[in-house]
Amino acid sequence: MSNLPNDPQRRDLLHTAAGIAVALAANHAQGNPAPATATAATPSPSAPKTIPPAAAKPGAGGDFDFLAGHWKISNRRLKQPTDKEWDVFEGEATVFSVLGGMASIEELRIPARGFYGMGIRVFHTEKKQWADHWVSGKNGVVNDPMMGTFKDGVGTFIADDEDDGKPIKARGVWDRITATSCRWHQSTSTDGGKTWVHNWFMDWVRV
Repeated sequence: MSNLPNDPQRRDLLHTAAGIAVALAANHAQGNPAPATATAATPSPSAPKTIPPAAAKPGAGGDFDFLAGHWKISNRRLKQPTDKEWDVFEGEATVFSVLGGMASIEELRIPARGFYGMGIRVFHTEKKQWADHWVSGKNGVVNDPMMGTFKDGVGTFIADDEDDGKPIKARGVWDRITATSCRWHQSTSTDGGKTWVHNWFMDWVRV
């Protein structure tokens, strides 16, 4: 794994993403267009002293502080929605907690599949919910977020989506959170959330 904090290009990229997070938060809270520029706090990649999701103060952010740091990730992703064949591969990520825990910036790197992207998670204080945005490294577009919260140490995020023109629901879940590991998994539903089909599992281990 590269030593990202000492890599100026990647450090600047993460600082830019932090600025995007500030703009997204301001846009939602004020109902105004996002400002052209925003100033972000200096990110810290250090691991938290506690496991925040179960201990974070409700409505005050901090739920994603557990993710700050450097990670190795074992991936298991469904190759096709209609079969049970899984693609298994490795990845890595570096995550920064910014704005005093009100936002989290993740750079995900999966060289084995040519897959790179960024997670921008911003806590909306009025709704007391997290907005989990994804930015693809291929097009730089900030996608509409999954919205969700943490309860009993598990974070659940849901969004409306489409598959071949048909409406579906997409869900991302953070669970099995410890000081040195966690899991994220993704699933979709075609019946309004009554049943879910898992299509991606990520097991994170802190470096």
